[in-house]
Amino acid sequence: MLDALRDRLAEVADLGHAAAVLEWDQETFMPPGGAEGRGRQIATLRRIAHERFTDPAVGEWLAAARPETDLDRALVRVTRRDWDRATLLPARLVSEKAEASARAMEAWKAARETDAFALFAPHLAYVLALAREEADLVRPLVAAERGPGYAPSAADARYDALLDEYEPGASTASVAETFRQLREGLVPLVAAAAEAPAPDDSFLRVPFDADAQWAFGLDVAERLGYSLDHGRQDRSAHPFTTSFGTTDVRVTTRVDPAFFPTAFFSTVHEAGHGIYEQGFAPGLEGTPLADGASLGVHESQSRLYENLVARGGPFWTWAYPRLQARFPHLADVPRRAFVRAVNRVEPSLIRVEADELTYHLHVLLRFELERALLSGDLPVADLPGAWRDGMRDLLGVAPNTDADGCLQDVHWSLGAVGYFPTYTLGTLMSVQLWNAADRDLGGLDALLAAGEFGPLLGWLREHVHRWGRAKTADEVLRDATGSGLDAAPWLAYAEAKVKRLYDLS
Repeated sequence: MLDALRDRLAEVADLGHAAAVLEWDQETFMPPGGAEGRGRQIATLRRIAHERFTDPAVGEWLAAARPETDLDRALVRVTRRDWDRATLLPARLVSEKAEASARAMEAWKAARETDAFALFAPHLAYVLALAREEADLVRPLVAAERGPGYAPSAADARYDALLDEYEPGASTASVAETFRQLREGLVPLVAAAAEAPAPDDSFLRVPFDADAQWAFGLDVAERLGYSLDHGRQDRSAHPFTTSFGTTDVRVTTRVDPAFFPTAFFSTVHEAGHGIYEQGFAPGLEGTPLADGASLGVHESQSRLYENLVARGGPFWTWAYPRLQARFPHLADVPRRAFVRAVNRVEPSLIRVEADELTYHLHVLLRFELERALLSGDLPVADLPGAWRDGMRDLLGVAPNTDADGCLQDVHWSLGAVGYFPTYTLGTLMSVQLWNAADRDLGGLDALLAAGEFGPLLGWLREHVHRWGRAKTADEVLRDATGSGLDAAPWLAYAEAKVKRLYDLS
């Protein structure tokens, strides 16, 4: 039975990867006029994959399976969970969601380029309607998994059903409590940074040759562990990572020729995702296990490389002379001044360019807005105003355009409602994993300062990457660090870093 199951799962994985190729092309090279046909093609592949996976035979094979190894037991556990969820969704809904997302993506691009939210609004309304339908179909399964003590409000139950797809076991209530703890700790830190003299970052806001930025970012990504033999980088409106299997994992970025951090930190962020995807154990290939334990764990890898490595002083001990060689105008900028500049704490409009502290307020805003959109409490037409109000309340700044506001992220056009909290959950995990690796390796700072990135990569391969979904997110975190998700280590890290960079007592 397991052989038959594996054969079917490999077929479903191939169909999913074929659809992913089309989706990658849509965001990188496809001409704008191809959107209609592309949406239909993706919908066809997603529907066929869904039908092959939800075939009653798969349920029979799962019921009859007698796994004898830990890997086979994990395969049956994960496949059963996915199958139970997938069988609740009609093929019609899967197809409609894929086609609607493809159309919404092109509408989002056009709306963002022209700052015309009205172009995207009807597509967002339709995507949300499909998300509500999916949530209502899945809610009973999520409730059954969580037991008789689970009693959320109707609105939270709907959001839980979507959040559970990205972060199994997480709830609206648990995420809200995490944000409460972070906000309580962040407010005084942000205030203390605001009262201190702001680091000069003017040297980051001058012309940086785009090709040289590209080359430097890719060189660093490869040194960190992203294999260009099994990946590539291209341009897209919003940086992302996609996988066609562990031997072909692709990333994208965007380049601002007048602001160095845009391309560099998005390249390192996406490389973190790619390194994770390239590190799954070979035996997981072609099964549902060849994926991240959760999106929070996935984000822990991208945020670890982006922030704990690439924004850290030890890394720039190695990297800064190499950067200066490519950009001679930095020759007279001291390394400490550069490190302070790329860590400057300042409320800003764009999430992907936000500093480590205010970043979580961006995620909190999206969490609150998408809950309101999903419940219907916030009409789609009112989203731009609610976004501006939320930015003003949380960060003290507000966008003048929707392109810098509610149109800046791609996620809702993809139908990814419930995704945003994973950015914060993953950031918290990243510090827990970093602390454990630092302890086990006898100190990461000296290794990074010498450009020795292999030990960290090896530790992550052993404790995080190779497992894929064979372990749950909680198991990955507990086995690697000795504890479950905890906001305290990140808050301690953030406080120490701000005090160090801003010379606070």
